Order: sequence, then C-alpha cells, then structure tokens
Amino acid sequence: MPIQILMPALSPTMEEGKLAKWLVKEGDDVHSGDVLAEIETDKATMEFEAVDEGRIGKILVPEGSEGVKVNQPIAVLLGEGEDAKAVAAAPAKKQAPGKQPAPPQKPPVAGNGDIASAMQSIREAVVQHAPPPPPARAPEGQRRIFATPLARRLAATAGIDIGAIRGSGPRGRIVKADIETARQSPGSRPPGLAAGKAGDPGLNPGRGPGAAAPSPVPQASAPIPDARLFFKAGDYEELPHDSMRKSIARRLQSAKTIIPHYYLTVDCRIDNLLAARARLNAASPKGEGAYRLSVNDFVVKAAGLALIRVPEVNASWTDTAMLRHRHADIGVAVALDFGLITPIVFRAEEKGLAAISGEVKSLAERARAKKLKPQEYEGGTFAISNLGMFGIRAFTAIMNPPHAAILAVGAGESRAVVNDGKIEAATMMTVTMSCDHRVIDGATGARFLEQFRRFVEDPAAMLL
Repeated sequence: MPIQILMPALSPTMEEGKLAKWLVKEGDDVHSGDVLAEIETDKATMEFEAVDEGRIGKILVPEGSEGVKVNQPIAVLLGEGEDAKAVAAAPAKKQAPGKQPAPPQKPPVAGNGDIASAMQSIREAVVQHAPPPPPARAPEGQRRIFATPLARRLAATAGIDIGAIRGSGPRGRIVKADIETARQSPGSRPPGLAAGKAGDPGLNPGRGPGAAAPSPVPQASAPIPDARLFFKAGDYEELPHDSMRKSIARRLQSAKTIIPHYYLTVDCRIDNLLAARARLNAASPKGEGAYRLSVNDFVVKAAGLALIRVPEVNASWTDTAMLRHRHADIGVAVALDFGLITPIVFRAEEKGLAAISGEVKSLAERARAKKLKPQEYEGGTFAISNLGMFGIRAFTAIMNPPHAAILAVGAGESRAVVNDGKIEAATMMTVTMSCDHRVIDGATGARFLEQFRRFVEDPAAMLL
C-alpha cells in the first residue's frame, strides 16, 4: 500500500511552511534517515528526513511552494513491488500546493483634497468585514437580482435599493462600483433612511427597522482600514509578506492585544561595568579561547542572576497555573535583514561571561543564515532586546509568550548626575521592563530591577 509523506510539523507552533527544495526525485529509492527535502519555516530552514523505506512514486508538491499546510501530503512512497499506478490508491486527497489566498480587492483611492470621499472609503473598508445580510427575497414579478456579496452589504449599509440599480459587471451583475455610483443619486435611497443610522437594517442584519440595535462594538475592535486607501496607485511598491513577517505580526499583535502590559524604567550607572569589560578583554588569550565581551553579555548574565534572586519574574502564565521556572533561559533578540528572531541562552545564571559571549555570537550567526533549530529559539523564560548600539536611549518592547517580561536596553551615554551633592559626569544606561501584570505585580518587577541594577553597577557582585 502506498505511504503518503506528509508536510512535517518541525516546531510546536508551525502551521505551514515552504517546501524550499526536493533532494530526491521520482523513482529514487530512499531509506530511513535519508534527507528528502529542505523545509523553510518562518525562521529557519531544516532538513526533512525519511521515516520509512521505499521508492518515491510521486511528488505532489513542487519545490518552491509556499504556504504548504502541516500534514498536507507532499509525496507518495511506494513499497516493494508497487508501481506508479498504485499512487492513485493513496488515501488522502491532493491539495493545491503552495496555493495563496487571493489578494484583497483594492478599495478606490480618494483624491488628496477629497476628505469626505476618503472617510467614506474607510467606512466601506470596515463594512467589508461585517457579516453579510440575508439575501433579500424579490417580490413577485420582479427580476432576479444578481449582485456580489460586497455590493449587497454596501447597499444595505447605505440604505440603497439594490433592485433599482443596473449592474455593470459580467452578465449585468451588480458590483461595488455600481453601489458607489448609486450613492451619488438621492433617488436610490428609500425616503427617511440615511446610511449609518441605528435603524438601518444593513447595520443590523436579520433585524427589522423597529428592532433594538445591539450594543456598539468598541472602536478598538473595528478592523483597520487598508493602507492603500490613502495613497494613489503607482506612488508605492507592494512587497508581499513573507512567512517570517506574517509570524511576527500574528504573535506580537496577539501578545499586545491579550497580555496586560505595564512598564518599569530604571537608570543604571555602568562605569564600573565598562572598566571591568575593558580589563577582561585586554586579558583575553590569543587564538583558541579568545573572547571579546560586549555590554550585552554583562546584561544577559545580570538578568539571569536577577531572575534566580526574584523567581516570581521567571515565570509563565497559563489559564490554570503559574509556571515557575528553575533556570533562567534568556532569549536575546537578533535583528535580521528579513525580520527578527530571539535565540535562547539556556541556564544563563550558570554560565560565565565568556561562554555567554561565544554562545550569543554563534546563535546570531546561525540565525542570520536561517540555520537555527526550533528548540534554539522557541520557548525561554525571559527576553532582552538591546538597541543601544543604534544610539536609542530608551524604548519599550512587546512581550513574546511564554515570557512574562522583556527588558529593553538603551545606549550607555554620558550624563550629568548628582553624587553626594555634587554634579559629575557618569555613563548611564536606561532599561525598561515590559511586564505581564497577570504574572508580575509592580512591586515584584521593581525588586527584579533592583537586583538587576545591583549586578550591572557592581559586576563583582555576580561572583557572589
């Protein structure tokens, strides 16, 4: 019996991927452990190995296909004595490989000076997401109305009699442009019914004019209008989203929407840290074992120790329990040309500065080459995002679950400070921690930052 080879789930969160390259062809014999293909997820490219033995009877999904769903059949493996005719007996249906959803219809672009028209276009973009009203039953003797679902929704919302409109679409079908034209004609709207009023049946699908309108949806829940509404065609270039950008958008939008963020900021004096860094780098051996410490390496180590001292921050939220982690597994945000990834330094509290430095450099290099394994960037208990090298003084970051906090690190810069009543110059670094209030209360977050600042301002304390 033929065996279907399915698109693998190469990480716990993977839902689809790109079949980047086939390393076998139809008719090839394969054995367990042979590499069949390269699968590209949102953040890494990984090899896919065969589990069973046999011969490749049919490749169902060509290489280069994007958006291939997990568990979708991608090839058929034939057993001994089976021929290509047996492929038809494979149980699951083929799915269209790499089929992408049709791009949304572009709304018309308002002229630069026509503000009223632009606002109306925004309203239409919101209407496109509203549930369609039930189709109207044509009275006896009237012609059957052919209209697109979008045209019906727009007509209902604007209070336009769709039966009085002559369609300009294929075979007289009423389309969006016909509704926009009819909107300019007062005769197309029944008397006394203005678009957008509470009694408008288009805003209350399935309700009569006298029925009570449901509670209005909060403004924050309304769909965001398509950005193309505000620009003329030809004035911009469209760059389709890749899988990484889609993943970043989904996860961070969900995190920012669901997790109750709050922020704590503290200034750390890092003159002692910079002096210790200079001494250690000067003492680095040449050749094998050489290292070059960065300020971020000290930050990772200090955060790891602070997480152990204040374990309430080293935790994750679930609907039934709090997960209190035994080790500080710290994700370090790495900027890529094509997005962002957060590889993890596991057990950071146990590692020395040189080990952390070497690990971060290795993770960053493999991240840029998309060679990280999912277990190297998924999970973790805490995260650090450092934009100090770009001269950013202070910023806030969005948490990436299952983390309950993320530390945003700014640049070290010379500032005037007051010490023992005297003004002096000091190198200060501002850090801001975004906290999940379901997990970390304000006082708990403050205690963590107190410990973190102590380690940063006195690096020798990390040895205790």
